[in-house]
Amino acid sequence: MGLLSVFFVCLFFSSAFAVDRGNFKTCDQSAFCKRQRAFKPGQSPYRALLETLELSDSRLTLQLINDNNKVHLLLELYRLQGNMTRVKINELKPLKPRFEVPDVLIAEPPTDLSVLSKDDNGVVLSLGAESQRLIVSARPFRLDIMEGPEVLLSLNSRGLLAFEHLRLRKDTNKEEDGLWEETFKSHTDTKPNGPTSISLDFSLPGVEHVYGIPEHADDLKLKTTDGGDPYRLYNLDVFQYELYNPMALYGSIPVMLAHNTQRTMGIFWLNAAETWVDISSNTAGKTVFGKMLDFVQGSSEKPQTDVRWISESGIIDVFIMLGPKPSDVFSQYASLTGTQSFPPLASLGYHQCRWNYNDQEDVKSVDQGFDQHDIPYDFIWLDIEHADGKRYFTWDPHKFSQPKEMLQGLMDKKRKMVAIVDPHIKVDSGYKIHNEITSKDFYVKNKDGGNYEGWCWPGNSGYPDFTNPEMRAWWASMFAYDQYEGSMENLFTWNDMNEPSVFNGPEVTMHKDALHGKWEHRDIHNMYGLYVQMATAEGQIQRSGGAERPFVLTRAFFAGSQRFGAVWTGDNAAEWDHLKISIPMCLSLGLVGVSFCGADVGGFFKNPSTELLVRWYQTGAYQPFFRAHAHLDTTRREPWLFGPENTALIREAVRQRYALLPYWYQLFFQAYRTGMPVWYDVHTFQKHNGAQNLYIPVTLSSIPVFQRGGSIIPRKDRVRRSSACMENDPYTLYVALSPKKFAEGKLYIDDGHSFNYDTKKEFIHRSLTFANNALTSSNLCPDCNFLTSSWIEKVLILGASKPSKVVLKMNGKETPVDFEFDSSMSVLTLRKPGMNAGDDWTLLLQ
Repeated sequence: MGLLSVFFVCLFFSSAFAVDRGNFKTCDQSAFCKRQRAFKPGQSPYRALLETLELSDSRLTLQLINDNNKVHLLLELYRLQGNMTRVKINELKPLKPRFEVPDVLIAEPPTDLSVLSKDDNGVVLSLGAESQRLIVSARPFRLDIMEGPEVLLSLNSRGLLAFEHLRLRKDTNKEEDGLWEETFKSHTDTKPNGPTSISLDFSLPGVEHVYGIPEHADDLKLKTTDGGDPYRLYNLDVFQYELYNPMALYGSIPVMLAHNTQRTMGIFWLNAAETWVDISSNTAGKTVFGKMLDFVQGSSEKPQTDVRWISESGIIDVFIMLGPKPSDVFSQYASLTGTQSFPPLASLGYHQCRWNYNDQEDVKSVDQGFDQHDIPYDFIWLDIEHADGKRYFTWDPHKFSQPKEMLQGLMDKKRKMVAIVDPHIKVDSGYKIHNEITSKDFYVKNKDGGNYEGWCWPGNSGYPDFTNPEMRAWWASMFAYDQYEGSMENLFTWNDMNEPSVFNGPEVTMHKDALHGKWEHRDIHNMYGLYVQMATAEGQIQRSGGAERPFVLTRAFFAGSQRFGAVWTGDNAAEWDHLKISIPMCLSLGLVGVSFCGADVGGFFKNPSTELLVRWYQTGAYQPFFRAHAHLDTTRREPWLFGPENTALIREAVRQRYALLPYWYQLFFQAYRTGMPVWYDVHTFQKHNGAQNLYIPVTLSSIPVFQRGGSIIPRKDRVRRSSACMENDPYTLYVALSPKKFAEGKLYIDDGHSFNYDTKKEFIHRSLTFANNALTSSNLCPDCNFLTSSWIEKVLILGASKPSKVVLKMNGKETPVDFEFDSSMSVLTLRKPGMNAGDDWTLLLQ
């Protein structure tokens, strides 16, 4: 999360509640995973038929044959701009088309591919970079990507490529369990297409550390899966999830990063079906002492990580991102799936939520409570009870009878609201939304062709087919002000339960043999939530005529979800371990493109102790999405209900967030522009040298947050009731000098809510640099046009020496600037230098 790092002290208790594991499959209970995992590393039955090789400007095609069953596959290789390679494997002549994931990639930029050499054993291709090449070995089939003499990555080196071809049932030699039908608990999956799973192994020489493949409630570094279940990617509504295991959760991003001191690489497995990922390592199980012994004894064994991907259906379509730096991998992945959407500034403020605020009077009372206790906030949220019988796009006629009056009251204070809109629709002939979806035939179908129905919050529900672009366009049109009755421009949306959650379905989700047009649900499952958020965000954009940025929170997600809004870590609990796990969970998402992440402050289930609640606010204030949320059965926990001392501590944490909004906004602009993830003691200006362990005394009133030397952070220290109220307020610049007396940062300003930054280049983007005893603001976008009333009211330079005088150079004039110097802390404070935040200027320390 940028230059701010949060460290805090936790007491760790064992979790008192746990998920009902019996509701969710293990690999052994998932027939295709069990089948694929039964294959052990060895000689691959696949070989490349080199005589079938064809080379065009952008791709190489080559047939593979499985010598056991004589089925032919088609291999396609592409070299992509930006140091990436794409590998696709499909049946050469499938009985019918196999699913290929649409709508995730924003571009597929191939570049020239050339053959360096070819003989009976294989073919060598150039990968553009002078020493990079791709070697296709024929018997057995294998791919190696090399740089100079080093192997960077190998495919099928362990012989685990497996491709279950489409076949007729009568051609199956034996009725093996789970090939054509599979039962889990009381649910039967009919599998009309039979076995269709795929598998491929990747070997990463020199790699010990792999990351990514969220969402799992686990550490940042992925563990080996030998002797246990693989990591599972299958979007599920997991009630009371456990920590530190590889079970599936609400979202799935099939991207893994491999990292060592020389190189960072990425593997993007573009498949939306249920997926399992096995990880093994030749250093797994070795203690730190054992590794030291290897080093002392000069062991020549090179670390290696092996990864195996297994998916239930679709094709093999994998992007290998060759880095070499972490920032290169981030930009490579962003070039494929897009960057984090640039959110409205207000959405980076504080969000107050619970299931549920009871009625309009309750909303008004909570809103007034924030003012009475001088705590800023931007959004108040309404959960499922706000709607008329959980019919989304409606309001309870008794509890929320005047929604526009309520929204106007918030607008008068420059505040906003989020209301939940879930993708399960109450089956009710008196409900407009249901009737329109039915008449347009937009519901997902069951295996027999009728509308698929399942049980969710409203009772019996239908599920719109969001894979259908016509359905998504209709859904988007429902957010128009004349369609969504009672809505106004300060009402935004929360998409929950979009895995999709089906209370009476297998594993609390949709049956895999349900139909989305010609495709089974098993093919598209992990994309469903992405499509819901995509259509909702488009609806918010359309309602403003394309002028205003949307804000949509989603629980389920997939690769590309970053383009449409924010995510959160789901239904956590009020326990110290859940506070701790929120950090690696969000960092894992940031590594694979989704920066706008947060966890329910205070924990969704159970009641937090006062200390835990305060600590969670202090942590949440430094995570990208900052929202408190709580279950219906918890006691109320608005920030002022825990005594004046704790109210003051929570107030201070929230106010710190608001003071740092300019910095957060700049980080999100950078994430939007580049694909980079959003990552001296701020309060006492104490200086610490790097590369050491520090024991920092932490009291309940202190948040151990540090600003890195060499950075410049803009703040707005006049905190008001909401972010919009601070729009024209002045900036304070915090300049933390490096040992070489250098620092740099950026300042970004726009209107905070519209697309004018993109369509009209209406923004200010400035580089702030301290070097040679001068602080300079220079324009990073000379052809941009935006005016701000904000000015620079103070500059704090940490680690400075005392100057004899300070001079402001601006517009050809030199003006003296008042300053104070604290010699005990080496802090130089420049008071009211007075320049406009959008101007060119230099402050000289003489």
